[in-house]
Amino acid sequence: MAKRIVKRLKGFAEKIEHGAHHPVEDAVKHLKDCASAKFDETVEVSMNLGIDPRHADQQVRGVVQLPHGTGKTVRVAVFAKGDKAEEAKAAGADIVGAEDLAEKIQGGEMNFDRCVATPDMMAVVGRLGKVLGPRGLMPNPKLGTVTPDVTTAIKAAKGGEVTFRAEKAGVIHAGIGKASFSEQQLSENVRAFVQAIARAKPSGAKGTYIKKVSISSTMGPGMAVEIGSATDTA
Repeated sequence: MAKRIVKRLKGFAEKIEHGAHHPVEDAVKHLKDCASAKFDETVEVSMNLGIDPRHADQQVRGVVQLPHGTGKTVRVAVFAKGDKAEEAKAAGADIVGAEDLAEKIQGGEMNFDRCVATPDMMAVVGRLGKVLGPRGLMPNPKLGTVTPDVTTAIKAAKGGEVTFRAEKAGVIHAGIGKASFSEQQLSENVRAFVQAIARAKPSGAKGTYIKKVSISSTMGPGMAVEIGSATDTA
């Protein structure tokens, strides 16, 4: 097994020029060439930003709608009551509840990828901050996940909307597709994500904001992307 892994990694290395930064389309082509696992590998974008998220004016957080979705089935939990609960179910929510849902989450049941809440439920949801927050699941009005329009929020989550948040070291990453996507689909998703981060530049960012962009598949190597080719909107 170990020999096969070493041989596989050596083969990857031979395909990629060490230290090279590739235009988006070239990086995507190399990525697809290297993605040879028996399952459909997830494609991820990683970015190093010139920020210190410990400062309030240097935090980067938001959402972006990818043009071709993520290829992942997203399970959505909704905190709602009455008519809004029925609306959420009709819109395709996987889990709907109120205090009962909060109790399940407190007990460790979190089999969902996104969490939406109507404004009147935030008194209940607020008590779950220590559980949902570290996992990036806490509903937030700025991200459109605290809203009376649960139908729109659910459809956005299931239709390819990706949330992003810079970590302590100024690193930000997210899954933006599958290796089975076409080169064009992946390239457009990469650009959509990188451009969303560029637009989210905080007021306190000084010097170079986007320092590095790279893409990788689940079992493949990381490939550095030319920042200009990813931020170009032409």
